[in-house]
Amino acid sequence: MSSTTYIVGAGGQLGKALRASDKAPARLHGLTSADIDIVDATSVADALAGLGPGDVVLNCAAYTDVDGAQTDSGRAFAVNRDGPGHLARMSATTGARLIHVSTDYVFAGAAATDEGPRRSTPYEPGDVTGEPETVYGASKLAGERAVFEIDPRATVVRTAWVYTGGPASTDFVGTMRRLEAVRRDVTVVDDQTGSPTYAPDLADGLWELVAADPDGSTAGAVLHATNAGSVSWYQVARAVFEEVGADPERVRPCSTDEFPRPAPRPAYSVLSGASWASAGLTPLRDWRAALHAAVAGRRAGRG
Repeated sequence: MSSTTYIVGAGGQLGKALRASDKAPARLHGLTSADIDIVDATSVADALAGLGPGDVVLNCAAYTDVDGAQTDSGRAFAVNRDGPGHLARMSATTGARLIHVSTDYVFAGAAATDEGPRRSTPYEPGDVTGEPETVYGASKLAGERAVFEIDPRATVVRTAWVYTGGPASTDFVGTMRRLEAVRRDVTVVDDQTGSPTYAPDLADGLWELVAADPDGSTAGAVLHATNAGSVSWYQVARAVFEEVGADPERVRPCSTDEFPRPAPRPAYSVLSGASWASAGLTPLRDWRAALHAAVAGRRAGRG
């Protein structure tokens, strides 16, 4: 019998992109929050009752409200640590394969408001994470550790700054598109650097990982997958304006100190794609080409 891939978090941004991808496998079972509560071990066992050897669990469910997690740490850890642990227990027990999606925020880094030298070298999977400065990052790091403690064969894929970019989307790119239409000027922080990642590109990359590694040769590995390149939020905003035919000079830079948030943001959280390429996987295209496709309404591509 052919294997089945279960998408946990199928109703979220990445989950929807995974289901919409033309690279998705034929036997696919999407599980939304209405189908599975990953915080509840019984719910997980019931939803994955048919799981067996050769099947894949692709977990993209997470508590992603970075600011909200600062005051809702219990829920953040329940979803981001305990939930993946329940999934890992199922994969370890049944012999299925677990691919768990994580984040650049697991690295402590330096907050954009910190003084002193700033990192300028992309993070590799083997770099020391340190103690993340946000509850969100700490809970995601705890989730990685729980997964590997329970199922050492699992694979963790870290990504960053994920967006879909549609005019109605609530992510950064979608927000900039809406603000361009209603504001004369927009002010955006220019001292936080990362790698914007187009959700359909990431989805296609994850499906390549599923298809290229049926025997688990990346078992126990941490991989980094983002669109190539690094940029500040201010530069992303200018690029969005350019893509919709607006004057990028309408975007004004500011410092993080001028735009405080409940949770500190890292000054630099760029992830190296070397581990992804070393695993024999196709590197995700440059962030600017991906943004162009997102604003144009096109799906993923490698060119």
